[in-house]
Amino acid sequence: MNCPQDLYYTREHEWLRMTGEREALIGITDYAQSQLGDIVYVDIPTVGQTLEAGAVFGSVEAVKTVSDLYLPVSATILEKNAILDAHPEKVNQDPYGEGWMVRVRVEKPAELSDLLRAEAYQLLIA
Repeated sequence: MNCPQDLYYTREHEWLRMTGEREALIGITDYAQSQLGDIVYVDIPTVGQTLEAGAVFGSVEAVKTVSDLYLPVSATILEKNAILDAHPEKVNQDPYGEGWMVRVRVEKPAELSDLLRAEAYQLLIA
């Protein structure tokens, strides 16, 4: 499984990439998308909201299941990835690139230390 070294990971299979001092992108891991199968819809109704770490910020629908999406850290949802409205399959094709879910402002940067790094995440999914 692909686990880029520069990301933070959760036990629920989300990833977080810091893109600035307080801004980050969040998506689901390569492992998660492979377990879900073909993704047909991504629902992010929380743009503009500030939520605590672990809160549900949306859901992803695959052919056979719907799965909640959990925030890795407390954050304000700034933007959803508009590409996914027309092309939810981008999550399967490029989960760490074009398939990102939301752009956020991290409200409690200290929470990053609670997340897994690539090596620990690889052990989790092994």
